[in-house]
Amino acid sequence: MIDNESLGVSGVKPSGARIKVRVPGTSANCGPGFDCLGLACSIYNDLELTLLKEPKLIVETTGEGADSIPTDDKNIVWRSIKMLLERTKNGAEYKGAVIKMENHIPMSRGLGSSAAAIVAGIKAANAIVGSPFNRQELLQLATDIEGHPDNVAPALMGGFTVSVVDRGRVQTLSFLPKLPMNFVLAVPDFPLPTWQARQGLPKEVPIKDAVFNISRASMMVAALIKGKDRFFKNVFDDAIHQPYRKDLIPGLKEAIDSARKAGAMGAALSGAGPSVIAFTVEKQHVANDIASAMTQAFAEKNVKAKSMILKLDTRGAHIV
Repeated sequence: MIDNESLGVSGVKPSGARIKVRVPGTSANCGPGFDCLGLACSIYNDLELTLLKEPKLIVETTGEGADSIPTDDKNIVWRSIKMLLERTKNGAEYKGAVIKMENHIPMSRGLGSSAAAIVAGIKAANAIVGSPFNRQELLQLATDIEGHPDNVAPALMGGFTVSVVDRGRVQTLSFLPKLPMNFVLAVPDFPLPTWQARQGLPKEVPIKDAVFNISRASMMVAALIKGKDRFFKNVFDDAIHQPYRKDLIPGLKEAIDSARKAGAMGAALSGAGPSVIAFTVEKQHVANDIASAMTQAFAEKNVKAKSMILKLDTRGAHIV
């Protein structure tokens, strides 16, 4: 939706077009695919953006993070917009913005809230200035901002994504599985910033752990593409990041184990956590059982968690 009418926000009349973008939440790693596998899921943030020629910034947020998201130059949506504008010929004419966000993706829970903000900002700004960048170029910019593509790729492209970074350049393949999948999330009530979750990771891992993950990540992608769910039994296991993060997330192992016992094909830490994602192709009542089992496992470790049952998002970021 592109609109040149007045926003009526804090008395500011826009001097550029207004556009609204919807971006899905994401889950990175999928267990063994550290920093390279990701998926988009059916929970969304909406951004309404108007670029201004006057140097004024207005940020309004409802929903998740409404009380904590910066409203100044530190705002990640605005920072991403400015980076895109700096790379365009006519971007210099826009010095401010009205940013209205309606957020449903929990923040710092391993569901790609920062990636959604980055993708929303550059997707909206790119459309307003005439779409000078294609999707691959937007992906590269988003990866440059985020530092790795595992969340920004599915946020932008939808589906499952496999990404490779070669000398700073990112390549991503997006695909849809031949299985009707549900994702069951258990979302603890405490945040875990990505930088904190990365601090405890080793600089090197044993070769047996590397082989462990490579084989499972490869089998996962093949099984998803071929629709062979009988190969899913062990593919969500991980040896190179979850073992080093378990002390930051009480109940992590128990939640994963309980999901499997309740009927999930597998479960893993969602991104850097603390949320746990379980994978199933079963019916709704099985997903409900998995959700109850995981939240109960966290509760037994004195961690309050809420559950969500989501589908695969197949569109990625798009203009509403």
